[in-house]
Amino acid sequence: MKIYPAIDLKDGEVVRLLQGRMEDATVYSSDPAAVASDFQAKGTKYLHVVDLNGAFTGKPVNDKAISSIVKNSSLKVQVGGGIRTIERIEALLELGVSRVILGTVAVREPELVAEAVRRYGEQIIVGIDAKDGMVAVQGWAESTNIKAEDLGSMMKDVGVTTTIFTDISRDGMLAGPNISRTVSMAQVTGLKVIASGGISNLEDLLSLKREAEQGIAIDGAIVGKALYSGAFTLEEALRAIE
Repeated sequence: MKIYPAIDLKDGEVVRLLQGRMEDATVYSSDPAAVASDFQAKGTKYLHVVDLNGAFTGKPVNDKAISSIVKNSSLKVQVGGGIRTIERIEALLELGVSRVILGTVAVREPELVAEAVRRYGEQIIVGIDAKDGMVAVQGWAESTNIKAEDLGSMMKDVGVTTTIFTDISRDGMLAGPNISRTVSMAQVTGLKVIASGGISNLEDLLSLKREAEQGIAIDGAIVGKALYSGAFTLEEALRAIE
């Protein structure tokens, strides 16, 4: 199981949102590359980056920060947020990111996901964000009538191998991840699942690790607010899942 520390970018700064609301943003740093380098120094090999401006407006404004993160670290960086065209996918891969996360477009244009997977294989992963089990899109601003597991199964059918599953109601709340729905996503779809949203303590990580040890395809966990708020350190998280 992998740990993915998270960097959420808004206007070039590292922020955290409360339940996905742009107006509820706390700024943690104006130097994203330094935050990424610090994570690497503490032992991680992976980084999860979200372009919040892209997610909410579809217009990327954080490429300078993303490029700086990639150039100043050797981390495997996955990036999501408002990625809705093949051209945008290509631009990010050319910046040097390892994987691109597709979200809203998986609902609106599944054929684009299929084309991206044909071109780039496992460099394409899909983010599935859900509230009460139903998919939400457009930076969580819009609910759909699509069950999260149904979307996961559709993505598996077009060749996607990995999804990031977020229970929106838990994100940024330090309320614990929705482990039962995370497990269900893995079991129903056959995808590898990266758990996201609500991880608040080391026991949350150990609970996910135990599921993985039982054969559930939980590939990792994204950790954001818990690190920034000091609930535990990245070193502690990495030791916990070793």
